Amino acid sequence: MRAIRLHAFGPADNLVLEEVEDPRPGPGQVRIAVRAAGVHLLDTALREGVQGPSPALPVLPTVPGREVAGVVDSLGEGTPESWLGRRVVVHLGFAPGGYAELAVAELARVHEIPGNLDFAEAVTMIGTGRTAMGILQFADLGPGSVAVVPAAAGGIGTLLVQYAKNAGATVIGLAGGPEKTARVAANGADLAVDYRDPRWPAEVRAHLGGRTASTVFDGVGGDVAREAVALLGPGGRHLVFGWSGEGMHDGSPHLVDGVSQQVLGPVMMERAGGTNPLRTLELRALTEAAEGRLTPAVHRFPLADAAAAHRALENRGTTGKVVLVP
Repeated sequence: MRAIRLHAFGPADNLVLEEVEDPRPGPGQVRIAVRAAGVHLLDTALREGVQGPSPALPVLPTVPGREVAGVVDSLGEGTPESWLGRRVVVHLGFAPGGYAELAVAELARVHEIPGNLDFAEAVTMIGTGRTAMGILQFADLGPGSVAVVPAAAGGIGTLLVQYAKNAGATVIGLAGGPEKTARVAANGADLAVDYRDPRWPAEVRAHLGGRTASTVFDGVGGDVAREAVALLGPGGRHLVFGWSGEGMHDGSPHLVDGVSQQVLGPVMMERAGGTNPLRTLELRALTEAAEGRLTPAVHRFPLADAAAAHRALENRGTTGKVVLVP
């Protein structure tokens, strides 16, 4: 099969397309003929060899990628034959192997794709969608509320805008550049503004006409976060799930006591509840998309162009979820 391999940590050009041996499913596993593989910002950090709290750096050489959708083409021992030929999607957890034409997954992690979702949409919801569902557990949205969404043209941002709008909130979407703000407006935001323009906070205040924001969904950090937090009124919430911009970290002045809450990790799992909280969030995300309440945005790249996909993601040159298509 063809797969993207990483032999040395470093720049995106270290991702190379190679012919490798086909994987074989073990007991309780399925093999998937991949039709879409998700690319995450975390993948770019692991590629560079940046050690975060989790997961651990992969053993090299490795095939990156942890989210795949496709068709089951082979079964491991003990896997029911009824799974053969099914359209499925799976988050592989901390096991790599997604940037390939074939991938092996534990059956316990696999979901059958609802019939009206394509492979790229399904792979978006299994990772980005489950994160969005986890974040939204901490939001109180409804008529009269005001939600501010930085990075509103991204994969998570697109879903947050749609969900908040469906809940009856006034939605302010922030994005970089006119093409992205146009997408945010088309996605349903009441106001889409370019955060590269230093006048954007004044534009938001003028639009709100004296109202204040009730929720800021923040995966960006930096100066955008600082300005967005200043829009919050009494009792407002700053939900932090990342800091792709500069200056957002533990102890940052952008994290305000009594206002800011970091919602990834154990706190998200605890709120989801159940014996398998991640699977609960995945099912919730797939259902929201299957029933038409959420429509994920997808930015597709051919598998062979994985390096270009990484560069585009790092340079904020993408809209929606980045997906590789073998």
